[in-house]
Amino acid sequence: MTQGELFLGLDLGTTSTKALLIDASGALIAQATADHPVSYPQAGWSEQDPDDWWRSSIAATQAVLDRTGPNAATRVAAIGLSGQMHGLVALDAAGAVLRPCILWNDSRSAEICDRWMREPGLPEFLRTTGNRIFPGFQAPKLQWMREHEPERFSATKHVLLPKDWLRYRLSGEMMSEPSDASGTGVFDCASRSWSTALLTTLGFARALFPDLAESPVHSSTLSATAARALGLRAGIGIAGGAGDQAAGAVGSGIVEEGTVSCVIGTSGVLFAPSSQWRPTPHGELHAFCHAVPAKWHLMGVVLSAGGSLRWFRDHLASDSITEGHQRGLDSYDVLAERAASSSPGARGLVFLPYLTGERCPIPDAHMRGGFLGLDVMHSRADIARAVFEGITFALAGNIAMLRSLGVRVDRVRLSGGGARSAYWRQLCADAFAAEIALLETDAGAAMGAAILAAVGAGAFPSVEAACHATVRERELIAPSEGASELIDARAKFDDATRLVQRLSH
Repeated sequence: MTQGELFLGLDLGTTSTKALLIDASGALIAQATADHPVSYPQAGWSEQDPDDWWRSSIAATQAVLDRTGPNAATRVAAIGLSGQMHGLVALDAAGAVLRPCILWNDSRSAEICDRWMREPGLPEFLRTTGNRIFPGFQAPKLQWMREHEPERFSATKHVLLPKDWLRYRLSGEMMSEPSDASGTGVFDCASRSWSTALLTTLGFARALFPDLAESPVHSSTLSATAARALGLRAGIGIAGGAGDQAAGAVGSGIVEEGTVSCVIGTSGVLFAPSSQWRPTPHGELHAFCHAVPAKWHLMGVVLSAGGSLRWFRDHLASDSITEGHQRGLDSYDVLAERAASSSPGARGLVFLPYLTGERCPIPDAHMRGGFLGLDVMHSRADIARAVFEGITFALAGNIAMLRSLGVRVDRVRLSGGGARSAYWRQLCADAFAAEIALLETDAGAAMGAAILAAVGAGAFPSVEAACHATVRERELIAPSEGASELIDARAKFDDATRLVQRLSH
């Protein structure tokens, strides 16, 4: 390694590309983003033009180089990639894009997934991939093309995930890696290879899918044409990279069993590394390969976490917005104050946050939310507390599932909007029965991609070593002692969930 080398992480998100530079010690040097559009041609459809990704990647890279200063471009030694998972980029024999990419949040293949869950059936998917099949995954999108766009399907000779199409544009080489491939629906996560059995059953040729290399491995190099467009040197290595969740986990140091991440945004996502392949019995959690070689991860998704809180604020507690303006506070801080003034268990009131169905550990699109036990005695503080508790208990259900599989959960690194509330941080510590930690910086998946590039270049001996050297915690929150009231409230929440699940079918 020579002094002054930099490593570029590119994270291809749904609405923008983020570029980030770190040095050989892992220190963050600069970051920049550039937007790209999303198209919604029909209800439930979501598409993007890959050429827009290329334009935003060029813009973000040039912006981050400008912010770094003179000679930055000559110092970049390698590139790491991350991106939105599951999307379908269909290419012809010459590598030309045949149609707009069908994105992760596109639901047009729902009927196909329902059919596949009957034949070949859930047991077959669990046996071969360890996961249920969802409309977001890539394989049912490919089947949708076969049934609805047969000419385009016949012309399709290569299928890439979004970040892997970006790699193709950067290098001219078609490659993928296990973490992103895990979300296609046809990947054998246990063996970290494409499932020959499932591909045969579904009638897809293995040749459609790219070869694989592990996430830190420099599996391709920057072409002269792409180097001119980006303003970088040709020939630098491009790491395998990772899907956005696995790359974000690397960026947050979630690479060894015992430390879990919880991101509370519109949805809530729990990510737990595992030193062995441990899928859930009925696909209650996603079980994918990690970006760390020879490691896996389990992931739980609560579809409406912060989304439930926003719904509550907008429709039932909009006065918190006015009060926040008057007091110079965020409206969510006002709601947290109210919730904190109630008692644990919200005096018997239960809120179920299943406003858009649920994903984990209850894979049920028909689930719906509501309040149970509402009484004339309940105040707006009780109602606010019930909402916070309901969201947190739904997340805690995923923690419980992890522990039932033997996965250690000692510490949870919390990020997203939920991490900004001291009240919510303590509630998470109590409900999860684990320490809550906050990070000094949270640069996300782009940071993880840059770390993977640095590991592949030899700046660090392993992904774990890189994370130990670069990721720092700034605050720890321990669980409260004697949280029996919260345990009772969690039991009521679980009972209410089972009741609503029965009523929803």
